[in-house]
Amino acid sequence: MIDDTLVVEGVAHDYNFLPENCVDEDQIGRMVGEHMHHLHGQWSGPEYTIEKSTWMNHGAGPEVLGRAILAESQSDIVVYHDTPIYHFFHDGGSPLATGLAMRERWPNRVFVYGAVSPLRPGAVERVDELVDEHRVNALKFYPYDMVDGRITGLDMGDPKTSFPVYERALERGIKVVAVHKALPVGPGPAGSLRVDDIEAAAAEFPDLTFEIVHGGLAFVEETALLMDTTLNVVVNLEVTASLVRTAPRRFAKAMGAFLGAHNGSQRIIWGTGCLAAHPRPLIEAFWNFETPRDLVEEEGLAPLTLQAKKDILGANFLRMHGIDEKELRARIAGDEFDTDELATAWGGNVEPARAEAA
Repeated sequence: MIDDTLVVEGVAHDYNFLPENCVDEDQIGRMVGEHMHHLHGQWSGPEYTIEKSTWMNHGAGPEVLGRAILAESQSDIVVYHDTPIYHFFHDGGSPLATGLAMRERWPNRVFVYGAVSPLRPGAVERVDELVDEHRVNALKFYPYDMVDGRITGLDMGDPKTSFPVYERALERGIKVVAVHKALPVGPGPAGSLRVDDIEAAAAEFPDLTFEIVHGGLAFVEETALLMDTTLNVVVNLEVTASLVRTAPRRFAKAMGAFLGAHNGSQRIIWGTGCLAAHPRPLIEAFWNFETPRDLVEEEGLAPLTLQAKKDILGANFLRMHGIDEKELRARIAGDEFDTDELATAWGGNVEPARAEAA
């Protein structure tokens, strides 16, 4: 917690960039890893950056990842995102196994989003598997996949590919679908990173909440407009949160646009994407951030207030999933992470080994 504010890490990932986990002979997955390590250093800062050899040749595994978030930062809850980047990585890029192992280790503190690719056969059955076997809390989509040897964009508003997955999700009690947007990860159709296709999906399925992951990293005005016109859309700040350190005015403008949307302060979810960035420096920078006065007075941007920060850091996620904060606080009280003392980043170990469970 920070100042008694419960903090939910809205996106956590484990990565495995080893050659044997890369699908294609050109090792595009390795190139993705190289690029992401460069960004990791920018987003985290030198004190919190994993060595490149470790980044490229190991994953974190559930223990290192979980403790980076729960012991080394002010985060109280982890939301692990499985990813369906099967066209580059055999395990999808952020394997479900790590999230499940984390939840088994810390059941009161870990939630799991399960990956589905509507462009692949068996997507509807995959929803059943995720619910029945893995008890996931939500679904996670990626904006493109390999179809007949060609990287093909996913249309979230396509009645043939995407709608059957939404229908089955609602039938099985899933109320949230998160989709990666705005941030390129390897080659793929740039148009699929836009948010336009969410409008038709959200309109057709008002009982689902559509969570735009990386919201504000690009297409800020389009995303804010979508929030204004489509009330079952929320924004997750994974990676966008890093701008609070690296580009604070750009961050202020994105936040101002979202806060100015209908009920905007209640529809923004905190996320850093750890391992992509260590969460501690971003939480602290966000907590101390003030919207520049000139942007408020001259451009009319909505300021980031203390109450909005509290809602974004935790309350909004809990509300979206129908979780009672008082009950959650009671469940985690007195456990190993119920302390004000923060551990050393990455366990003080610059070469964390991949855990067996991952």
